[in-house]
Amino acid sequence: MKNTGTCRKSTTSPPDQIAMTKKSIAVILSGCGNQDGAEIHEATLTLWAIHKNGAEYQCYAPNILQHHVLNHLTGEEMNEQRNVLIESARIARGKILDLAQFEAARHDALVIPGGLGAAKNLSTYAFAGADCKINKDVEKAILAMAELKKPIGALCIAPAILARLLDQVLVTIGQDPTTAANIEAMGARHATTLQGEIAVDRERKVVTTPCYMLNSRVDQIATGADRLVQEVLSLAEDNNPGR
Repeated sequence: MKNTGTCRKSTTSPPDQIAMTKKSIAVILSGCGNQDGAEIHEATLTLWAIHKNGAEYQCYAPNILQHHVLNHLTGEEMNEQRNVLIESARIARGKILDLAQFEAARHDALVIPGGLGAAKNLSTYAFAGADCKINKDVEKAILAMAELKKPIGALCIAPAILARLLDQVLVTIGQDPTTAANIEAMGARHATTLQGEIAVDRERKVVTTPCYMLNSRVDQIATGADRLVQEVLSLAEDNNPGR
């Protein structure tokens, strides 16, 4: 992975040291399935990376209806309704909380996997672009973590949510010029990245990675998720050294 002024390979404490600190990472899911919910590879590999690096996670999702339900075989809209929290429970194996219950003080960091659910259910980015609105519980959670200067990670299209809420934050969605332009129109800064790379805004304690915003393999998704989680944990350790 290249190392530039905006994109860098993460450094973190050894896994055994992180395990001793028992950091807690909140993970916000947006349903189940890349076309209308959370991207399953990104979500699962984020949870894998959290445990791999010695931390724990708690999944959350807003208790709302999905914007729509798509047939993932044909891409066609289906005549049914599904609940984001219930669908997200498929990924979390039922161990998930309503995002309305989120308390920033309970967690050391927050991570949001991508998938179009982030742009359709957690926000309206898929329809309104730079003029998008953010779900009130998602906004509350992100701003609460930012206020406490706790690190936030976002994968794939989810960095667009951070761009809408955190002024001048540095994020990446890979290389798509339209999405990068929207991010900058929202008052954020965009870093161009390749598969598996991360962008780190150390001042805002925000870490992002492009995942399936690029033509990526599953192993590259794993690399990006792992590097993001390592950097998030490193930034969390800066908040509480020796915890």
